[in-house]
Amino acid sequence: MDSAIFEIFKQYTKRYVKLTDEELERIESVCAYKKFRKQQYLLQEGDVWKLHVFIVKGCLRTYSIDEKGVEHIVGFGIGNWWVGDRESLKSGKPSKFNIDAVNNSEVILIKDRDFNNLLTEIPAFNEMVNTIHDRSFMAAQRRILSFISHSAEEKYFTFLEMYPGFAACIPKNMIASFLGITRETLSRIRKATGKSNCRTDDRQV
Repeated sequence: MDSAIFEIFKQYTKRYVKLTDEELERIESVCAYKKFRKQQYLLQEGDVWKLHVFIVKGCLRTYSIDEKGVEHIVGFGIGNWWVGDRESLKSGKPSKFNIDAVNNSEVILIKDRDFNNLLTEIPAFNEMVNTIHDRSFMAAQRRILSFISHSAEEKYFTFLEMYPGFAACIPKNMIASFLGITRETLSRIRKATGKSNCRTDDRQV
């Protein structure tokens, strides 16, 4: 793997734990690098998810399609985030979701077997993963609360707070799908507030 690519992952781990050079080399030995074109699939509904994927660059979305052909976006991921279907990974059952690239993206892939070996061999890596899972769970709880109790405007403001930088980087129809509102409603809110800045950080979807 290109050292510059893995350096991004190394810097990411430093935000959580301290890994030795030997531990980082062990992690790098099981990593694969892949580029995805806009709209290219990482996962398709019906396939079994068997990976752990770290986003180096770009943006991916996780979504389902109902019987009427309507897309329902359940999550986005940008640089320094992880993406995947944990339910399919743990159960071994076909995924109910699709994951594709919103724009040209680059990722690091680790096979589940190798990932589990890393958790056993490197305690600090296991600690980092547990912290990430906790953050992801809390983010999911906040989204559920927002969806069931907030107005359209409040949902959008919560979206900006939880995922700063997304608003101007993702098509409006995708944001509207994620928030469970119409594109027209989203346009009205954005016009009224003028809030659609574009930047990224390391929070978990």
